[in-house]
Amino acid sequence: MLPYATLLHLDKKGATPLYVQLSEQLGQLIRAGTLSAGQRLPGTRLLANQLAINRQTVVAAYDDLLAQGWLDSRTGSGTFVADHMPTVTPLSFNELERTRPKATPVQVEQPGYAFETRTYLTRPALGSPAGLRFDDGLPDARLAPLDELSRAYRSYFRWGNPQAHFGYNDTKGNSLLREQLSAHLNETRGLRTTSANILITRGSIMGIHLTSQVLLRPGDVVVTGETTWTGATMNARQAGAQLLTVPVDVHGLNVDALADLCARQPIRMVYVTPHHHYPTTVTMRADRRIRLLQLAEHYRFAILEDDYDYDFHYLGRPILPLASADPQGMVVYVGSLTKSVAPAFRVGYVVGPTALIDEMARLRRIIDRQGDPALEFAIGQLFQSGEMKRHFRKAIRTYEARRDHLCRLLTSELYDQIQFTKPDGGLAIWATFNQDIDLEAIAERTGRAGLYLSSGLVHNLPGQLLNSTRMGFASSTEAELEQAVVLLKSLM
Repeated sequence: MLPYATLLHLDKKGATPLYVQLSEQLGQLIRAGTLSAGQRLPGTRLLANQLAINRQTVVAAYDDLLAQGWLDSRTGSGTFVADHMPTVTPLSFNELERTRPKATPVQVEQPGYAFETRTYLTRPALGSPAGLRFDDGLPDARLAPLDELSRAYRSYFRWGNPQAHFGYNDTKGNSLLREQLSAHLNETRGLRTTSANILITRGSIMGIHLTSQVLLRPGDVVVTGETTWTGATMNARQAGAQLLTVPVDVHGLNVDALADLCARQPIRMVYVTPHHHYPTTVTMRADRRIRLLQLAEHYRFAILEDDYDYDFHYLGRPILPLASADPQGMVVYVGSLTKSVAPAFRVGYVVGPTALIDEMARLRRIIDRQGDPALEFAIGQLFQSGEMKRHFRKAIRTYEARRDHLCRLLTSELYDQIQFTKPDGGLAIWATFNQDIDLEAIAERTGRAGLYLSSGLVHNLPGQLLNSTRMGFASSTEAELEQAVVLLKSLM
């Protein structure tokens, strides 16, 4: 008879039911060879007495192992380890002690097989910091039309055919949202789309991923600005592409440098954020936009235009996207509503030629069968009712006032330590700290004091220290911005 009271350790105060603990630990003893194939287990009453537990707990554990095929029950003889179990060399006493189930299970950290760790995927995930913050440029969820969205969301559950509402839906996204979004993009951005040109995604990052997977093959060359969004570069690398960069100045991507690259080697795709370049917020000049489209048509490369915060522009009418002046279908236009409503609502979109959208929808099906039909329907309702337009107007006025207020505060309080240019749009300013200021140390110090400030290290060029960071203003009230600047000044 094995010393079951020693081999088994049940936590009677733990959250896991005792019969589950007993079943799992007996299974471990079988897999370790301590209990061999065909070996008879003690009767339920005897084992219950040894472990000082209820007999029904042992019965439930045995039943569980019988159902899984680990045990066999032989009428009149008892319960045995199944005969089909492979022969395992029993562990020595010392090995048995090391592997004996502990009261607190140890989490397995490394698998028993090899896999590749992709270092380019190791980047800090963008969060929504609590308290005072200069974030990456996030919207203020307090301004989002949550009551209206909630009513529209509930209507999805009350109206229509439940079989249609709660079954599988179109992989391209909810038809109402695609129709409304097509009309919105045509009106505000000068696009010429129908719903067939639009694929709804879970944020712009999914649109960039699908574009990269469909268009890129290992060895293809992708060009970005020297400063750019790592979410895009990670997707390009994941597709096996080679990354090249060109300078970005106060007028956006340097298209002359891009032309030189095109003359020397084939380019498959160029990734740009022309409206508010990420992270520096500069707007690409009109002549450069025209030149970029000409280069794409001549050299036959795709342009991936990420227009992540087009709706928030404060200096008159914003410059129209590249996609609005693209008769040849060279531009894949990606956008997001997460900046318009709140990051938790994962709704983005890809706009492109119908053949490309169809292929992306086929790929999306094996990644994420469909989006969130109820949420997409609700946001489509807000577009249809005009609520989204009202929200945009309100948010633009509020964010412009906050931008101006932060710029005044930085100018008056930190004029000799921080340089910046007031952005024409977007939700953050690009701030450069004096070179004698250790921005990383400042970020650590402000974090301990309750103020989030990015160190900006993720934006550094290879071998260079920009000493710059994005200081988001949209998610904070004017009073909160004042408190944040006062605290930052005191810590600097």
